[in-house]
Amino acid sequence: MRRKLIKYLHARGRDVSSFSRAERGATAVEFAIIAPAFIATLVALLQVCLFVFAQMAIQNAAVQAGRYFMTGQAQAGNWTASNVINDVCTNTNLSLIFNCSQMFVVAQDAASFAAASTSAPALYNGNTLNTQSNYTFDTNANPGGIMVVQLIYPWPVLNGPLGFNISNLPNNQAELMGISAFRVEPYL
Repeated sequence: MRRKLIKYLHARGRDVSSFSRAERGATAVEFAIIAPAFIATLVALLQVCLFVFAQMAIQNAAVQAGRYFMTGQAQAGNWTASNVINDVCTNTNLSLIFNCSQMFVVAQDAASFAAASTSAPALYNGNTLNTQSNYTFDTNANPGGIMVVQLIYPWPVLNGPLGFNISNLPNNQAELMGISAFRVEPYL
């Protein structure tokens, strides 16, 4: 029995030593070791790029929405929040990357620029998404008054490998917000 064990271990020792000298599969093994970190970095990079692109798009849309109030177009037309969102979505092509039915607009006047609130409103009440009626929509700013217009959108994000996660809302979503603060121009 002892001789058989020694013979077996000796044969396996030669197999192990020949395996350590072989280099045919080295590239595949090295790639298998590096691939998870490489793929995780690639997914994180793409996710952040999409997020920044969407943030810039919603900021540009908020500036466009602010122009409607700054020139008095929204006040004179008695626009509702859905009018603002629909017009901004069609004129800025937001519907290509956003579901405009999930976008919210906050319009409020302020006594001064220092008193203007630009803090992010809560998109969720617990795990329930708020509706447009939960937000301030005030179109009564007079010429010369100060207004703040915010566009808010719950952006869906994917959790990446190795724990990468940029969501700050329930249901794997991140809050995107564009803000425009301005003084309303004289209009008639």
